[in-house]
Formats: sequence, structure tokens, C-alpha cells
Amino acid sequence: MERLQVLKGTFCSLDAFQKQLLIGSAVAAGGILAYMVQKRRQVKSIPLGEGWWGAGEKPLSEDDQIYPFKVQTSDEEIEDLHERIDRTRYADPLEDSCFQYGFNSTHLKKVVSYWRDTFDWKKQVEVLNKYPHFKTKIEGLDVHFIHVRPPHRDNQKVLPLMLVHGWPGSFYEFYRILPLLTENQDGVVFEVICPSIPGYAFSEASHKQGFNSLAAARIFLTLMERLGFSQFYLQGGDWGSLITTNMSQMKPQCVKGLHLNMCISNKGFKVMLSLIIGPYLPFLVGLSREDVRRLFPFFEKNVWEILKESGYFHIQATKPDTAGCGANDSPVGLAAYILEKFSTWTDNRNRDLEDGGLERKFSLDDLLTNVMIYWTTGSIVSSMRFYKENLKGNPDNRVDAKTGIFVPTGLAAFPNELLHCPKSWAQIRYRNIQSYNYMPRGVEKF
Repeated sequence: MERLQVLKGTFCSLDAFQKQLLIGSAVAAGGILAYMVQKRRQVKSIPLGEGWWGAGEKPLSEDDQIYPFKVQTSDEEIEDLHERIDRTRYADPLEDSCFQYGFNSTHLKKVVSYWRDTFDWKKQVEVLNKYPHFKTKIEGLDVHFIHVRPPHRDNQKVLPLMLVHGWPGSFYEFYRILPLLTENQDGVVFEVICPSIPGYAFSEASHKQGFNSLAAARIFLTLMERLGFSQFYLQGGDWGSLITTNMSQMKPQCVKGLHLNMCISNKGFKVMLSLIIGPYLPFLVGLSREDVRRLFPFFEKNVWEILKESGYFHIQATKPDTAGCGANDSPVGLAAYILEKFSTWTDNRNRDLEDGGLERKFSLDDLLTNVMIYWTTGSIVSSMRFYKENLKGNPDNRVDAKTGIFVPTGLAAFPNELLHCPKSWAQIRYRNIQSYNYMPRGVEKF
């Protein structure tokens, strides 16, 4: 109260010119603040760009028709798989090593035995063909996708939704949730499109260098336009989170909502301040108790854990053709490489289990079906190249890294991500977060 009286007295003692100057300064400061807030909220976009990723020179015209596609197999394909499995040479595991050194070969033999003698690939092909598959040519590449339309009912609102996978997943990881999405829920139902990223599964790989998330985003925007959707919803995890984010940056007017189950936003002063103050006064830097539990001690839970689990990332981002060479020729090598990620990324405590905890969350049929998609399409090397293409230069210098995301956004934070992203960090890039949920358990696969 005394301070208020002092300020009041000081103001009254000023002459008219000083009062006008003070009031003018306050108005100007308020105007600047309002301008900065408005500028931050102003929707920005990034250029669409253009590209041609097919073999040879770009033709004068491109077939833009959409064609039905079916997954197929043959006895010869299965016989070749079995012959290669039978020629596998295993290394003996270290005693009591569990999954600390990677996929334990003792348990790998059990998985491979099931794969060789019990797993029915022809039956799983029928499962894959349960939903309609299609292909269409975009920027020189045959782009594969499934398109699931809900049963027609009166008085229901149909929302187009694209789901984009990551590595080492595929379109198949969405099969379990498709019935939930295409069934009527309170008068709302989704029409779902699940594309394969070019270079993954049944989408043709780029024949030229430089195919990154921006190119994939542009291709998927073209796909949605070709399907007749001017507005739609997006969901992405892993690489899918970056691709759908880029789609939202390129055409924010088309994206009604974006949902991500992986978010990276860990640069800047706000993040640095959070790491310094967060363990002691989290509320001052916008961290919740759950954020603190997941982030700290930071070196142990983030830096050290990332170092332990990012070896694959470094080799795929630098020498993908070398990284994938063995797995492209050996089905057992491919299975070990992929399934070890499903073990550790589900819960890093699975490294201490003899079986890697694989069947605690997944069935072997589902896991091996995903492996078979990579094996039969020979796409492991091209899928790894996506890392190099996105990390050739400094990612922070890319136009998408310098541009905010302004579409309505929902985030799901899973407990075993390599780097937890609190809501306060996510808001640095994602300017219109409508929901942020801490998931108690679970993974994005299957």
C-alpha cells in the first residue's frame, strides 16, 4: 500500500510533458507486447517444394490413377526363406547377458524355430489383404496405401484420417485399431488412410538422393488431394510424427487436427532453464511432477540412456547401405535387428529378461508379420536411408525446424520414449496444443 502511495505521489509530481511521455511509453510497450503475441500466433507455412524420385529423367506427364493392389506370396518365396534360415550361423551368447548385448541368440533360436516350422505366412497374407490396398504414382514413385471406409450409416459424421508409421514399423501396426476407428463412436467415425513411407514395405524407394520427410510430406499431401480430401486429420509416431508435422506446416489450412505420439522439442533457453531449475522448482518452468519423474536425473535417464540405445541411429544416419547389407540377405539377421527394438523400446527393463519380454505385449505372429513385410519387399536398406537423408546436414537449419506448427495438436507422452518432451517444451514449436496426455504404459506399435 505504501509503495502504491509513493508511485501515485511520484506520478502526480511529474509535469504534463513527463506524464504524456510516461503514458506514451506504456502504450508503446503494450503495443509491442501485443504485436509479439499476435506475431507468435500468426499462422505460418513452409514451401511445398517439388521433386522427382523415379528412375531416370522426369517424363512430360505422370499417370495419376489409383490402382487396386494385393499382397501376394508363393511357395518359392517361402522355400527360399526356409533355406536361408537353415543356413544361419549363430554366435553363442555371453552367460547371463539376457538382452543387454542385443537380441540373445538362445532366445533367437526359439523365435526362429517358430518362424520356420509354425508361422503361416500365407495365412498372414490373407490377414494383410483383409483391408483394401492401393497404389498410385506420385513424383515418380509407386506409393502404397490402405484405404478403409466405414460402413455407411445415416446421421454419422465421417472424418478422413491419415495414420503414418515409422521405423521399424509399417502400415501393419495400425491393423489392431482400425476396427475401433471405423466403428461409430457417438455419431463420429473415421475413414482411414495408412500409407507406406516410400522406401518402406510396398511403396517404391527413391532412386535419387535427398528423399527426406519434407518430400514424404508433400507426396502424402498429394495422395490426400488425389483421394478427394481437402481437409483431414493426421496421426504420426516416430518418422510419422515428423512427416505429419511437415504436412501440417506445408498446408495448415488442410489439417483439421494433428495427433502425435512422439514429439521432439528440446532446443533453446526455455529448455536449458528447465533442466537447471526443474529438479528443484518445476512449477516455475512449467514442469509437472510426472515430467520431473521422467526427466531427472537428466544425465542418467536421457543422455546415458540415449547413448546406450542410439547406436543403430548413428550407423543408419551415416552408412545405411552398410548397416542393412547383412539384414537384407539374412532373414534371421533382419529379425534380430528389428525385434530387438520392439523389446527394448517397449520397456528398457526388458534388457534384463532372458526372452526380452517380447511376448508380454506382442504375439509372435504379429512381430514376424512385420519382419516379413520388410523381408519380402527387400526394404530394410531403403528404410534405413531415410535416416541419412533427414540428417545429412544440421536439422536445426531446415526450414521446418525454424517454423512453428499452428494446427490444433494433441500429444500422447509414452513413458519409455528415449527423450521425454514435456508440454512446456512442446509448446515452443507446437503453438496450438489442445491436449497433452501422459500415457501410463503401452507403445505405438501394433
